[in-house]
Amino acid sequence: MRAWLLAISDRAPDWAEAGYQDYIGRLRTRLDLRYKALKLARRGKGLSDAQARKDESGRLLAKVPDGAWRVALDRSGKAWSSEDLARQLERWHIDSRTPCFLIGGPDGILPTDLAQCEQRWSLGALTLPHALARVVVAEQLYRAHCILDNHPYHR
Repeated sequence: MRAWLLAISDRAPDWAEAGYQDYIGRLRTRLDLRYKALKLARRGKGLSDAQARKDESGRLLAKVPDGAWRVALDRSGKAWSSEDLARQLERWHIDSRTPCFLIGGPDGILPTDLAQCEQRWSLGALTLPHALARVVVAEQLYRAHCILDNHPYHR
């Protein structure tokens, strides 16, 4: 199964990249998770946060592969347990869906663009740096696959 993770993000710190790569390595036989980082919009002189958000949000949705099941990571979304995510993965697999997880810029994804997403997933009430959210998503996808495989990683 293939999945995508698209994010508006700067370069990740080395520790975050190492954590992400560790889980990608563990996932290889279970899930082909592909990552694409999109540059932050310019902010500052004469450029409003609203303009930057509109630009980032639009570019993010434009990069979603055709036919992918859009899952926006957003604090207004539903908080899934690891077991919930495992059930979601199973449904996507059965339905031949390619999930595409979207992480917006610092100001999030526009409400009109959120409305185009099939689901919203909240990683919790905390605000996480994008690099850490990427590691958390990869780890939770690995954990969900371990649940489906009855692997002891999830206890």
